[in-house]
Amino acid sequence: MKTNVYIVKCESYEKADEKINELINMMGGISLFAKKGEKITLKANLLGAVPPEKAVSTHPSIVAAVGKLAKNEGAIPLIADSPGSGYLYNEATLKKLYKTCGMYDAAEQAGIDVNMDTGYERVSFPQGKLMKQIDVIKPITQADAVFNICKMKTHLYMHVTGAVKNHFGIIPGLSKVGFHAKLFDKERFADMLLDLSLYVAPRLTIMDAVLAMEGEGPGASGTPRHVGLLLASTSDLALDVVAGEIMGLPNDNNPVLMAAKRREASPYKIEDVNVIGEELSGLKITNFKFPSTVKGFSKTVENNPAVRNLLKSALTKFPVVAKERCIGCGMCATACPQKMITIIPHKKKKVAVISLKDCIRCYCCHELCPHKAIDMKSKFISKALKI
Repeated sequence: MKTNVYIVKCESYEKADEKINELINMMGGISLFAKKGEKITLKANLLGAVPPEKAVSTHPSIVAAVGKLAKNEGAIPLIADSPGSGYLYNEATLKKLYKTCGMYDAAEQAGIDVNMDTGYERVSFPQGKLMKQIDVIKPITQADAVFNICKMKTHLYMHVTGAVKNHFGIIPGLSKVGFHAKLFDKERFADMLLDLSLYVAPRLTIMDAVLAMEGEGPGASGTPRHVGLLLASTSDLALDVVAGEIMGLPNDNNPVLMAAKRREASPYKIEDVNVIGEELSGLKITNFKFPSTVKGFSKTVENNPAVRNLLKSALTKFPVVAKERCIGCGMCATACPQKMITIIPHKKKKVAVISLKDCIRCYCCHELCPHKAIDMKSKFISKALKI
């Protein structure tokens, strides 16, 4: 049986209320997803304290529109997320995050609250392939249901950020750093993300693709790209399949979908998805720009683990500090799971320095840098082989 994904066109965020209503009504109405008295966590993508027009986070108008619908049904919605791995999960961080990302405005528009509880709980998840025990922020563990309100974005490490990847935000604060250190293989990292998605089991997933992100995402180095769409499904995987089709990313370049295929978790391919509302063929983008890391290895290298591991440092992009843009804020050093980044004096200011010896190419430094001061470089052999 095919899984449904619903799509409506939404040219601007000014039409968020109207188009979210249209989208949810196509699915049968908000009453199917929210009940009177239920505590519903609106799990947005709030990677960092960056203004909405930069397309780093879920737009506040989308969060507000969903929150209004749930509240009008008598539910108790709450906006929540734990930001990227360079951030402490504390009240000061959340206040700055909500203010800069427009979530205070969203909460006011919808007449709902933002989460200020910075606690977390360790939960048991025996069904997980990798994650048998998970530290989860309380807005998730204490909710009756979760609405996953994600963003269409590129991602240097996982190639795209979508519905499944958004669940990494249920891990509290700096705890995320450890996951990058332990799961530096993309296949294992993707398996971890699938486990988180299975644990959360969102009742409804909505993707903000009005203003998406292309290029060197998912942080400030990415480039906003108008797409003009809203997508929804009851399946994270189905939504990611359709988003990949729209963006033009082949499945074999999508680690999450490849992990789903290995597990035989459906749907992981477009043939198992039923698109409702718009013709998918008319929505595909032919020139969507992906991160430089998407090129990856040649097939010969990719299919030979021994060669792949031997040549990894020579054939993958590596991060380099642009000293003219770096202000030495230390966000990259905090985010680095290998502790390979230090802050040193340089020409009357401070700058970051990256030691590549034990760099695992997780690109957390690039992702979290608020000043676009981490560039991606290739070694000579990679350039010569054009990969």
